[in-house]
Amino acid sequence: MRWGLIPPWSKTGEDGGPDLKKGPLLINARAETVTTSPAFRGSAKTKRCLIPMDGWYEWKPGIVEGAKKPAKTPYYMYAADGEPLFMAGLWSTWRPKDADRDSPPLLSCTIITTESAAQLADIHDRMPLTISAADWDRWLDPDADIDEGLLRGHGDLDRIEIREVSRLVNSVRNNGPELIEPAHHDEGLF
Repeated sequence: MRWGLIPPWSKTGEDGGPDLKKGPLLINARAETVTTSPAFRGSAKTKRCLIPMDGWYEWKPGIVEGAKKPAKTPYYMYAADGEPLFMAGLWSTWRPKDADRDSPPLLSCTIITTESAAQLADIHDRMPLTISAADWDRWLDPDADIDEGLLRGHGDLDRIEIREVSRLVNSVRNNGPELIEPAHHDEGLF
């Protein structure tokens, strides 16, 4: 699936794909408005999914000794047990305006975010909405209304650990396992 939800009613662009020039890319949806927002409410009814992840990064603003301006410190959030986390998501199908109904659709998805809780609130005000394994069937059931309790919860919060990581994550040119290793302040990276 393409990251960034493309609602079925999105207009067709000059290139025949979705016109992405209007409005922001819908890479996440706020849990508080997912059932009322025109961009998400259709998917929230019957097109819910789980997005597996090993973890995610957030940056905490702060002062770095010797720096001329405030710097953001990167943190990695992950499951302490080493198992994947599953986040609440939505998906959609889109076809160009004049496309044949048999033509393959463009599948897209977004992740749902919620207010951060517990130790995560010290890092960032939002976080992905986790769904515990016991709630997967309830979340994924397309015949059931969305469970508002799941939208207000923090399913696997007790499994999540936080660690400061290297500022190497601040550049898309960097890609490797060192990006999730604990930060070492004596490496001259800070």
